[in-house]
Amino acid sequence: MLNIYTATANDFPVIQKIAHKTWPATFGAILSPQQISYMLEMMYSTAALTEQVAGKGHHFLLVKDETNDLGYASYELNYKGLPKTKIHKIYLLPEAQGKGVGKLLMKTISEIAKDNKNTILSLNVNRDNSAFLFYKNIGFEQVGEENIDIGDGFLMEDYIMEKQLA
Repeated sequence: MLNIYTATANDFPVIQKIAHKTWPATFGAILSPQQISYMLEMMYSTAALTEQVAGKGHHFLLVKDETNDLGYASYELNYKGLPKTKIHKIYLLPEAQGKGVGKLLMKTISEIAKDNKNTILSLNVNRDNSAFLFYKNIGFEQVGEENIDIGDGFLMEDYIMEKQLA
């Protein structure tokens, strides 16, 4: 039985723990250890998570089974004033992948988006991340690409993907 719930600031340590477990597995072959470390601090320090929620309107979801936290996602409704929900993050522990957990998180975000009159899901994915195929398989289309300078000499080199909601 999987349970998805809205995270609060009290859940930030759980999100941080999952991030520190998933990022080396996800990005170890495509980003340097220095970039992974830099990005984890930039995106997952308590101050950064607080700013994302309180300052930028991001919402975090956590998913767990009977005993373990398995992953998280964050999203922003009405992204840039449009009827679009931006998925900023979705990460699952390696042992939770391939078991429908990611699809359940995406379905949950889709329902929230539709409940809020958003008609498009949008996300960015690293151009070398195998998750690109997961997103294609669940109906996302590549609509562009961008390079985002995140400081310290690092770039995020991403595909932009979108999915129309019925």
